[in-house]
Amino acid sequence: MKTLIIGGGLSGLALAEALQTLGEDYLIVEARNRFGGRIMTMQQGSAHFDMGPAWFWPGQPRMDALVNRLGLERFEQHSDGILTFEDEQGQVQRGRGHASMQGSWRVQGGFTALTDALANRLPANLKRMNAQVAALHRSDTGVTAHLSDGEKLRADRVVLALPPRVAATFNYVPALPPKTLQTMQNVPTWMAGQAKAMAVYDTPFWRDAGLSGDAISRMGPMVEIHDASPAHSGPYALFGFIGVPPQARGDVEQLSDQVKAQLGRLFGPAAANPAALFIKDWATDPRTSTKADLAPLYAHPTYALPADMANLWGGALMFAGTEVAPEFGGYLEGALEAAENVLTA
Repeated sequence: MKTLIIGGGLSGLALAEALQTLGEDYLIVEARNRFGGRIMTMQQGSAHFDMGPAWFWPGQPRMDALVNRLGLERFEQHSDGILTFEDEQGQVQRGRGHASMQGSWRVQGGFTALTDALANRLPANLKRMNAQVAALHRSDTGVTAHLSDGEKLRADRVVLALPPRVAATFNYVPALPPKTLQTMQNVPTWMAGQAKAMAVYDTPFWRDAGLSGDAISRMGPMVEIHDASPAHSGPYALFGFIGVPPQARGDVEQLSDQVKAQLGRLFGPAAANPAALFIKDWATDPRTSTKADLAPLYAHPTYALPADMANLWGGALMFAGTEVAPEFGGYLEGALEAAENVLTA
């Protein structure tokens, strides 16, 4: 049986590597010009900074095992030092709040080190980038994927290892039941509406001042800030989640100025002049986000594979991706869980 995996993020890559190990026939295709999906790492000097997921946690056995198997170095999120809080008027207080990511794990080289290691284990002829699927047609002999450039790929089954909302934009022949498409469109894409700012510095001056790098702000534009420095050496970094709604952060230059000003308020004048500033707005990434994802998420969604999205096309159309993981949905662990569930289905 040949499996076509659509989506080269962590879930798709993990599934492809498992099929490779089992000696099964597969092809993995990714619309972007890189593998990793929502895992995206920027490099500044010798340091790597995650612009998507940045942590995994104790009690996530699949991630623990995969990091160990790939020989990657983990290190604990930095949390030593005084916490910082900013009120609605921009008044800064020390020692208020909590280190919300204390005890979490990061990976040296960023999580791209993990997805690159998985992708590098796959033969070149069984992985494709810049392959945008536009339509899926099922017949008595299998499923044909129609790419946007006109190429056709045939398989016995297809695994949609990407957000259900993105998968809902494909053309399906025969058409999926309206209730199924509606259910796919109703599944929130984890972190799709998020934007993340990463300020890079030559020295960790906030640590020298006794500050942890953890901050909570009610003024913004960043609402939650953490130390994003590598484990052993520089360059060093602070990153924050942007709290401004997607519709109001289109002016990247203005947003950058606001981020720098806020960092200066929170951590002193040196923080307002980073050596580099990266901003990734996932809400503007069409491979991740749809219009429905512009609405804010106020709580972690309850994820699993809905009944309306199961047993499609007689089992020839399946879902992976963290949004269909019943236990760890939304986490990197969930991406691996979902891939594992496809294997055992």
